[in-house]
Amino acid sequence: MRILTLFLIIFLLNTTQAQKRSLDFYLEKAKSFSPLINQSKNENKIIGLDLEQMKSILSKPEVNLDASVLFAPIISHDNNTYRFELVSNGATNYAGDDMAITNGGQYQSVILLKQPLFTGGSLKTYASKADIARQINDNRISLTIHELEKIVDHQYILCLKAKRLSDINKQLMKELEGQLLIMQKLVENAIYKQSDLMLMQIEYENYGLFYASSISEYKTNLYDLNLLCGINDTTTVDLQELDLKLNNNKPVSSGFLDSFRLDSLNINAEQKISNLKYKPQVNLFADAGLNAVYLPSFDRLGFSTGITFSWNIFDGNQKKIQNQRTYINMQTIDFERQNFLTQQQVNKNNILSQLTSLGNRIMLTENQISKYDQLLTVYHAQLSQGEISVIDYKNIVKDFALKKQDKLLLDLEKQALIISFNYWNY
Repeated sequence: MRILTLFLIIFLLNTTQAQKRSLDFYLEKAKSFSPLINQSKNENKIIGLDLEQMKSILSKPEVNLDASVLFAPIISHDNNTYRFELVSNGATNYAGDDMAITNGGQYQSVILLKQPLFTGGSLKTYASKADIARQINDNRISLTIHELEKIVDHQYILCLKAKRLSDINKQLMKELEGQLLIMQKLVENAIYKQSDLMLMQIEYENYGLFYASSISEYKTNLYDLNLLCGINDTTTVDLQELDLKLNNNKPVSSGFLDSFRLDSLNINAEQKISNLKYKPQVNLFADAGLNAVYLPSFDRLGFSTGITFSWNIFDGNQKKIQNQRTYINMQTIDFERQNFLTQQQVNKNNILSQLTSLGNRIMLTENQISKYDQLLTVYHAQLSQGEISVIDYKNIVKDFALKKQDKLLLDLEKQALIISFNYWNY
Protein backbone atom coordinates (compact mmCIF):
# COMPACT_ATOMS: atom_id res chain seq x y z
CA MET A 1 0.00 0.00 0.00
CA ARG A 2 2.80 2.38 0.91
CA ILE A 3 4.61 1.61 -2.33
CA LEU A 4 1.42 2.40 -4.29
CA THR A 5 1.00 5.67 -2.39
CA LEU A 6 4.57 6.70 -3.13
CA PHE A 7 4.06 5.81 -6.80
CA LEU A 8 0.96 7.98 -7.04
CA ILE A 9 2.73 10.88 -5.35
CA ILE A 10 5.70 10.64 -7.68
CA PHE A 11 3.27 10.51 -10.64
CA LEU A 12 1.64 13.72 -9.44
CA LEU A 13 5.02 15.38 -9.04
CA ASN A 14 5.96 14.55 -12.61
CA THR A 15 2.65 15.70 -14.10
CA THR A 16 3.18 18.82 -16.21
CA GLN A 17 0.76 21.40 -17.51
CA ALA A 18 1.60 22.55 -21.00
CA GLN A 19 -0.77 25.49 -21.30
CA LYS A 20 0.03 28.71 -19.45
CA ARG A 21 -2.39 31.61 -19.07
CA SER A 22 -2.00 35.17 -17.80
CA LEU A 23 -4.24 37.47 -15.80
CA ASP A 24 -4.82 39.61 -18.91
CA PHE A 25 -6.26 36.58 -20.71
CA TYR A 26 -8.90 36.10 -18.02
CA LEU A 27 -9.69 39.82 -17.82
CA GLU A 28 -10.40 39.99 -21.55
CA LYS A 29 -12.62 36.92 -21.34
CA ALA A 30 -14.52 38.40 -18.39
CA LYS A 31 -15.18 41.63 -20.29
CA SER A 32 -16.57 39.82 -23.31
CA PHE A 33 -18.70 37.53 -21.10
CA SER A 34 -20.22 40.25 -18.88
CA PRO A 35 -24.03 40.60 -19.31
CA LEU A 36 -23.90 44.09 -17.76
CA ILE A 37 -21.44 45.35 -20.36
CA ASN A 38 -23.48 43.80 -23.16
CA GLN A 39 -26.67 45.35 -21.75
CA SER A 40 -25.11 48.81 -21.53
CA LYS A 41 -23.89 48.61 -25.13
CA ASN A 42 -27.36 47.61 -26.32
CA GLU A 43 -28.92 50.42 -24.26
CA ASN A 44 -26.71 52.89 -26.14
CA LYS A 45 -28.17 51.57 -29.39
CA ILE A 46 -31.70 51.95 -27.99
CA ILE A 47 -30.93 55.54 -26.93
CA GLY A 48 -29.97 56.32 -30.52
CA LEU A 49 -33.21 54.79 -31.79
CA ASP A 50 -35.27 56.70 -29.21
CA LEU A 51 -33.67 59.96 -30.33
CA GLU A 52 -34.42 59.17 -33.98
CA GLN A 53 -38.01 58.45 -33.03
CA MET A 54 -38.29 61.78 -31.17
CA LYS A 55 -36.82 63.62 -34.18
CA SER A 56 -39.53 62.08 -36.34
CA ILE A 57 -42.25 63.10 -33.88
CA LEU A 58 -41.05 66.70 -33.60
CA SER A 59 -39.89 67.46 -37.14
CA LYS A 60 -41.80 65.25 -39.59
CA PRO A 61 -45.48 65.42 -40.52
CA GLU A 62 -47.97 62.90 -39.21
CA VAL A 63 -50.54 61.68 -41.75
CA ASN A 64 -53.71 59.81 -40.77
CA LEU A 65 -56.78 58.56 -42.58
CA ASP A 66 -60.04 59.12 -40.67
CA ALA A 67 -63.39 57.78 -41.81
CA SER A 68 -66.75 57.62 -40.05
CA VAL A 69 -70.41 57.28 -40.90
CA LEU A 70 -73.23 58.30 -38.53
CA PHE A 71 -76.86 57.64 -39.43
CA ALA A 72 -79.66 59.42 -37.51
CA PRO A 73 -82.91 57.92 -38.82
CA ILE A 74 -86.30 59.39 -37.86
CA ILE A 75 -89.97 58.41 -37.95
CA SER A 76 -91.84 61.13 -39.85
CA HIS A 77 -95.41 62.10 -38.80
CA ASP A 78 -95.97 64.58 -41.65
CA ASN A 79 -99.37 64.26 -43.39
CA ASN A 80 -100.63 62.03 -40.57
CA THR A 81 -98.33 59.20 -41.63
CA TYR A 82 -95.75 57.07 -39.79
CA ARG A 83 -92.87 56.71 -42.19
CA PHE A 84 -89.30 55.51 -41.39
CA GLU A 85 -86.71 57.74 -43.03
CA LEU A 86 -83.01 56.75 -42.90
CA VAL A 87 -82.12 60.28 -44.02
CA SER A 88 -84.80 62.93 -43.70
CA ASN A 89 -85.68 65.19 -46.59
CA GLY A 90 -86.86 67.92 -44.25
CA ALA A 91 -89.59 66.53 -42.03
CA THR A 92 -91.17 68.96 -39.60
CA ASN A 93 -93.15 66.56 -37.46
CA TYR A 94 -91.07 63.56 -36.52
CA ALA A 95 -89.60 61.41 -33.77
CA GLY A 96 -85.77 61.26 -33.63
CA ASP A 97 -82.68 63.40 -33.16
CA ASP A 98 -83.02 67.13 -33.68
CA MET A 99 -82.35 68.03 -37.33
CA ALA A 100 -80.32 71.02 -36.21
CA ILE A 101 -77.88 68.63 -34.61
CA THR A 102 -77.63 65.86 -37.16
CA ASN A 103 -79.05 67.17 -40.46
CA GLY A 104 -79.72 63.57 -41.12
CA GLY A 105 -76.27 62.11 -40.30
CA GLN A 106 -72.55 62.63 -40.49
CA TYR A 107 -70.24 61.31 -43.22
CA GLN A 108 -66.48 61.69 -43.07
CA SER A 109 -63.55 60.30 -45.03
CA VAL A 110 -60.52 62.57 -44.92
CA ILE A 111 -56.74 62.47 -44.94
CA LEU A 112 -55.33 64.48 -42.03
CA LEU A 113 -51.85 66.00 -41.91
CA LYS A 114 -50.27 67.49 -38.79
CA GLN A 115 -46.88 69.25 -38.90
CA PRO A 116 -45.24 70.53 -35.68
CA LEU A 117 -43.61 73.96 -36.02
CA PHE A 118 -40.76 75.71 -34.21
CA THR A 119 -39.43 72.51 -32.50
CA GLY A 120 -35.69 73.19 -32.85
CA GLY A 121 -35.27 73.98 -29.14
CA SER A 122 -37.11 70.83 -28.11
CA LEU A 123 -34.96 68.70 -30.40
CA LYS A 124 -31.79 70.12 -28.81
CA THR A 125 -33.15 69.33 -25.34
CA TYR A 126 -33.87 65.71 -26.26
CA ALA A 127 -30.50 65.37 -28.04
CA SER A 128 -28.71 66.66 -24.93
CA LYS A 129 -30.60 64.16 -22.76
CA ALA A 130 -29.65 61.32 -25.12
CA ASP A 131 -25.97 62.36 -25.07
CA ILE A 132 -25.95 62.33 -21.26
CA ALA A 133 -27.62 58.90 -21.24
CA ARG A 134 -24.89 57.57 -23.54
CA GLN A 135 -22.19 58.98 -21.26
CA ILE A 136 -23.86 57.32 -18.26
CA ASN A 137 -23.85 53.96 -20.06
CA ASP A 138 -20.22 54.40 -21.16
CA ASN A 139 -19.24 55.24 -17.59
CA ARG A 140 -21.24 52.24 -16.34
CA ILE A 141 -19.25 50.04 -18.74
CA SER A 142 -15.98 51.48 -17.38
CA LEU A 143 -17.05 50.90 -13.77
CA THR A 144 -18.22 47.36 -14.60
CA ILE A 145 -14.83 46.60 -16.17
CA HIS A 146 -13.12 48.11 -13.11
CA GLU A 147 -15.25 45.96 -10.80
CA LEU A 148 -14.57 42.85 -12.91
CA GLU A 149 -10.83 43.50 -12.71
CA LYS A 150 -11.02 43.52 -8.92
CA ILE A 151 -13.11 40.32 -8.73
CA VAL A 152 -11.05 38.43 -11.32
CA ASP A 153 -7.77 39.62 -9.74
CA HIS A 154 -8.80 38.27 -6.32
CA GLN A 155 -9.92 34.94 -7.78
CA TYR A 156 -6.66 34.72 -9.71
CA ILE A 157 -4.80 35.22 -6.41
CA LEU A 158 -6.75 32.36 -4.82
CA CYS A 159 -5.62 30.15 -7.70
CA LEU A 160 -2.01 31.29 -7.26
CA LYS A 161 -2.21 30.60 -3.54
CA ALA A 162 -3.17 26.96 -4.11
CA LYS A 163 -0.63 26.66 -6.92
CA ARG A 164 2.23 28.02 -4.80
CA LEU A 165 1.25 25.83 -1.86
CA SER A 166 1.44 22.84 -4.15
CA ASP A 167 4.88 24.02 -5.34
CA ILE A 168 6.09 24.30 -1.72
CA ASN A 169 4.86 20.81 -0.87
CA LYS A 170 6.33 19.48 -4.08
CA GLN A 171 9.71 20.99 -3.21
CA LEU A 172 9.59 19.54 0.31
CA MET A 173 8.72 16.12 -1.05
CA LYS A 174 11.73 16.21 -3.32
CA GLU A 175 13.79 17.28 -0.33
CA LEU A 176 12.55 14.31 1.71
CA GLU A 177 12.82 11.98 -1.25
CA GLY A 178 16.57 12.61 -1.42
CA GLN A 179 16.94 12.14 2.33
CA LEU A 180 14.97 8.89 2.20
CA LEU A 181 17.56 7.39 -0.13
CA ILE A 182 20.29 8.41 2.31
CA MET A 183 18.30 7.08 5.27
CA GLN A 184 17.81 3.75 3.53
CA LYS A 185 21.58 3.26 3.31
CA LEU A 186 22.07 4.43 6.89
CA VAL A 187 19.46 1.92 8.12
CA GLU A 188 21.22 -0.86 6.21
CA ASN A 189 24.43 0.15 8.00
CA ALA A 190 22.60 0.14 11.35
CA ILE A 191 23.24 3.85 11.91
CA TYR A 192 19.50 4.54 12.04
CA LYS A 193 16.64 2.26 13.03
CA GLN A 194 13.97 0.94 10.69
CA SER A 195 11.43 2.96 12.70
CA ASP A 196 13.35 6.14 11.82
CA LEU A 197 12.99 5.30 8.14
CA MET A 198 9.30 4.59 8.57
CA LEU A 199 8.84 7.92 10.34
CA MET A 200 10.53 9.70 7.43
CA GLN A 201 8.32 7.81 4.95
CA ILE A 202 5.17 8.85 6.85
CA GLU A 203 6.27 12.48 6.77
CA TYR A 204 6.90 12.15 3.04
CA GLU A 205 3.41 10.76 2.54
CA ASN A 206 1.93 13.58 4.61
CA TYR A 207 3.44 16.15 2.30
CA GLY A 208 2.15 14.09 -0.59
CA LEU A 209 -1.37 14.42 0.81
CA PHE A 210 -0.84 18.16 1.30
CA TYR A 211 0.31 18.37 -2.29
CA ALA A 212 -2.71 16.46 -3.58
CA SER A 213 -5.03 18.64 -1.48
CA SER A 214 -3.52 21.87 -2.79
CA ILE A 215 -3.78 20.56 -6.37
CA SER A 216 -7.47 19.81 -5.77
CA GLU A 217 -7.99 23.29 -4.30
CA TYR A 218 -6.19 24.78 -7.29
CA LYS A 219 -8.53 23.01 -9.72
CA THR A 220 -11.59 24.16 -7.76
CA ASN A 221 -10.44 27.77 -7.74
CA LEU A 222 -9.60 27.51 -11.42
CA TYR A 223 -13.14 26.33 -12.18
CA ASP A 224 -14.47 29.35 -10.27
CA LEU A 225 -12.17 31.62 -12.27
CA ASN A 226 -13.42 30.07 -15.52
CA LEU A 227 -17.00 30.59 -14.34
CA LEU A 228 -16.37 34.31 -13.72
CA CYS A 229 -14.86 34.70 -17.17
CA GLY A 230 -17.29 32.53 -19.12
CA ILE A 231 -14.69 29.92 -20.06
CA ASN A 232 -16.08 26.44 -20.68
CA ASP A 233 -12.86 24.51 -20.20
CA THR A 234 -11.97 21.60 -17.94
CA THR A 235 -8.24 21.71 -18.71
CA THR A 236 -5.97 22.24 -15.72
CA VAL A 237 -3.79 25.05 -16.99
CA ASP A 238 -0.81 26.75 -15.42
CA LEU A 239 -1.02 30.40 -14.38
CA GLN A 240 1.63 33.06 -14.79
CA GLU A 241 2.93 34.67 -11.64
CA LEU A 242 1.53 38.01 -10.55
CA ASP A 243 3.49 41.14 -9.70
CA LEU A 244 1.04 44.02 -9.43
CA LYS A 245 2.29 47.55 -8.82
CA LEU A 246 0.75 50.17 -6.56
CA ASN A 247 -0.80 52.99 -8.58
CA ASN A 248 -0.51 55.89 -6.16
CA ASN A 249 -0.95 58.61 -8.79
CA LYS A 250 -3.95 60.85 -8.42
CA PRO A 251 -6.34 60.01 -11.27
CA VAL A 252 -6.99 62.79 -13.79
CA SER A 253 -10.61 61.72 -14.14
CA SER A 254 -12.36 59.44 -11.65
CA GLY A 255 -14.91 56.96 -12.95
CA PHE A 256 -16.59 56.98 -9.54
CA LEU A 257 -16.92 60.77 -9.44
CA ASP A 258 -18.01 60.86 -13.06
CA SER A 259 -21.04 58.77 -12.13
CA PHE A 260 -22.16 61.44 -9.63
CA ARG A 261 -21.53 64.23 -12.14
CA LEU A 262 -23.47 62.46 -14.87
CA ASP A 263 -26.36 61.68 -12.53
CA SER A 264 -26.62 65.40 -11.75
CA LEU A 265 -26.58 66.28 -15.46
CA ASN A 266 -29.24 63.65 -16.11
CA ILE A 267 -31.55 65.12 -13.45
CA ASN A 268 -31.14 68.59 -14.96
CA ALA A 269 -31.85 67.18 -18.44
CA GLU A 270 -35.03 65.51 -17.19
CA GLN A 271 -36.09 68.83 -15.64
CA LYS A 272 -35.61 70.60 -18.98
CA ILE A 273 -37.69 67.96 -20.78
CA SER A 274 -40.41 68.33 -18.15
CA ASN A 275 -40.41 72.10 -18.78
CA LEU A 276 -41.06 71.61 -22.52
CA LYS A 277 -44.79 71.19 -21.89
CA TYR A 278 -44.91 74.77 -20.58
CA LYS A 279 -43.69 76.19 -23.89
CA PRO A 280 -46.12 77.26 -26.63
CA GLN A 281 -47.01 74.45 -29.04
CA VAL A 282 -47.72 75.41 -32.68
CA ASN A 283 -48.89 72.90 -35.30
CA LEU A 284 -49.88 73.22 -38.94
CA PHE A 285 -52.79 71.00 -39.93
CA ALA A 286 -54.55 70.18 -43.20
CA ASP A 287 -57.19 67.71 -44.29
CA ALA A 288 -58.70 66.70 -47.61
CA GLY A 289 -61.65 64.49 -48.46
CA LEU A 290 -65.31 64.18 -47.62
CA ASN A 291 -66.78 65.86 -44.53
CA ALA A 292 -70.57 66.23 -44.72
CA VAL A 293 -73.81 66.16 -42.74
CA TYR A 294 -76.03 65.01 -45.61
CA LEU A 295 -76.03 62.18 -48.07
CA PRO A 296 -72.70 62.72 -49.81
CA SER A 297 -71.97 63.10 -53.46
CA PHE A 298 -68.63 63.36 -55.26
CA ASP A 299 -69.04 67.07 -55.93
CA ARG A 300 -68.77 67.76 -52.16
CA LEU A 301 -65.11 66.78 -51.78
CA GLY A 302 -62.89 69.50 -50.33
CA PHE A 303 -59.96 70.44 -48.14
CA SER A 304 -59.11 72.71 -45.21
CA THR A 305 -55.96 73.93 -43.50
CA GLY A 306 -55.00 75.97 -40.48
CA ILE A 307 -52.73 76.43 -37.46
CA THR A 308 -53.28 75.28 -33.89
CA PHE A 309 -51.73 77.01 -30.90
CA SER A 310 -51.64 75.79 -27.29
CA TRP A 311 -49.86 77.08 -24.21
CA ASN A 312 -50.04 75.66 -20.69
CA ILE A 313 -50.54 78.70 -18.46
CA PHE A 314 -51.43 77.02 -15.15
CA ASP A 315 -51.43 73.37 -14.07
CA GLY A 316 -51.95 73.52 -10.33
CA ASN A 317 -48.30 74.30 -9.41
CA GLN A 318 -47.04 71.01 -10.89
CA LYS A 319 -43.99 72.82 -12.30
CA LYS A 320 -43.09 74.14 -8.86
CA ILE A 321 -43.41 70.65 -7.34
CA GLN A 322 -41.20 69.17 -10.07
CA ASN A 323 -38.55 71.84 -9.43
CA GLN A 324 -38.57 70.93 -5.72
CA ARG A 325 -38.11 67.25 -6.56
CA THR A 326 -35.16 68.10 -8.78
CA TYR A 327 -33.57 70.19 -6.02
CA ILE A 328 -33.93 67.37 -3.47
CA ASN A 329 -32.48 64.79 -5.89
CA MET A 330 -29.50 67.06 -6.51
CA GLN A 331 -28.94 67.39 -2.77
CA THR A 332 -29.02 63.58 -2.44
CA ILE A 333 -26.39 63.13 -5.13
CA ASP A 334 -24.15 65.78 -3.58
CA PHE A 335 -24.41 64.08 -0.17
CA GLU A 336 -23.61 60.66 -1.67
CA ARG A 337 -20.61 62.17 -3.48
CA GLN A 338 -19.18 63.67 -0.28
CA ASN A 339 -19.83 60.41 1.56
CA PHE A 340 -17.99 58.45 -1.13
CA LEU A 341 -14.99 60.81 -1.07
CA THR A 342 -14.65 60.27 2.68
CA GLN A 343 -14.88 56.49 2.35
CA GLN A 344 -12.43 56.50 -0.55
CA GLN A 345 -9.77 58.44 1.37
CA VAL A 346 -10.20 56.38 4.56
CA ASN A 347 -9.88 53.12 2.63
CA LYS A 348 -6.79 54.32 0.77
CA ASN A 349 -5.08 55.48 3.97
CA ASN A 350 -5.94 52.19 5.70
CA ILE A 351 -4.53 50.12 2.83
CA LEU A 352 -1.31 52.14 2.67
CA SER A 353 -0.84 51.65 6.42
CA GLN A 354 -1.35 47.90 6.06
CA LEU A 355 1.11 47.76 3.18
CA THR A 356 3.79 49.47 5.28
CA SER A 357 3.28 47.00 8.14
CA LEU A 358 3.16 44.10 5.72
CA GLY A 359 6.44 45.13 4.10
CA ASN A 360 8.22 44.89 7.46
CA ARG A 361 6.72 41.45 8.14
CA ILE A 362 7.77 40.20 4.71
CA MET A 363 11.34 41.38 5.28
CA LEU A 364 11.53 39.63 8.68
CA THR A 365 10.04 36.44 7.22
CA GLU A 366 12.57 36.44 4.36
CA ASN A 367 15.40 36.73 6.89
CA GLN A 368 13.99 33.80 8.86
CA ILE A 369 13.66 31.68 5.72
CA SER A 370 17.29 32.43 4.88
CA LYS A 371 18.34 31.22 8.35
CA TYR A 372 16.18 28.10 8.00
CA ASP A 373 17.94 27.39 4.69
CA GLN A 374 21.30 27.55 6.40
CA LEU A 375 20.10 25.44 9.30
CA LEU A 376 18.63 22.82 6.96
CA THR A 377 21.95 22.55 5.14
CA VAL A 378 23.63 21.80 8.48
CA TYR A 379 20.93 19.25 9.32
CA HIS A 380 21.46 17.53 5.99
CA ALA A 381 25.13 17.00 6.79
CA GLN A 382 24.36 15.79 10.30
CA LEU A 383 21.64 13.44 9.07
CA SER A 384 23.97 11.86 6.53
CA GLN A 385 26.43 11.19 9.38
CA GLY A 386 23.76 9.92 11.73
CA GLU A 387 24.42 12.77 14.16
CA ILE A 388 20.83 14.05 14.47
CA SER A 389 17.55 12.44 15.38
CA VAL A 390 14.89 11.99 12.71
CA ILE A 391 12.38 13.79 14.96
CA ASP A 392 14.59 16.90 15.04
CA TYR A 393 15.04 16.79 11.27
CA LYS A 394 11.30 16.28 10.72
CA ASN A 395 10.49 19.23 12.97
CA ILE A 396 12.89 21.57 11.23
CA VAL A 397 11.45 20.60 7.84
CA LYS A 398 7.93 21.24 9.15
CA ASP A 399 8.94 24.62 10.59
CA PHE A 400 10.62 25.51 7.33
CA ALA A 401 7.47 24.58 5.41
CA LEU A 402 5.28 26.67 7.69
CA LYS A 403 7.60 29.65 7.35
CA LYS A 404 7.52 29.40 3.55
CA GLN A 405 3.75 29.22 3.68
CA ASP A 406 3.74 32.34 5.86
CA LYS A 407 5.85 34.10 3.25
CA LEU A 408 3.49 32.95 0.52
CA LEU A 409 0.44 34.28 2.35
CA LEU A 410 2.15 37.59 3.07
CA ASP A 411 3.11 38.00 -0.60
CA LEU A 412 -0.43 37.28 -1.75
CA GLU A 413 -1.88 39.53 0.94
CA LYS A 414 0.30 42.31 -0.42
CA GLN A 415 -1.01 41.68 -3.93
CA ALA A 416 -4.59 41.70 -2.62
CA LEU A 417 -4.02 45.03 -0.86
CA ILE A 418 -2.55 46.51 -4.03
CA ILE A 419 -5.66 45.37 -5.93
CA SER A 420 -7.89 47.04 -3.33
CA PHE A 421 -5.89 50.27 -3.35
CA ASN A 422 -5.88 50.49 -7.14
CA TYR A 423 -9.63 49.82 -7.08
CA TRP A 424 -10.32 52.78 -4.80
CA ASN A 425 -7.77 55.05 -6.48
CA TYR A 426 -9.77 55.17 -9.70
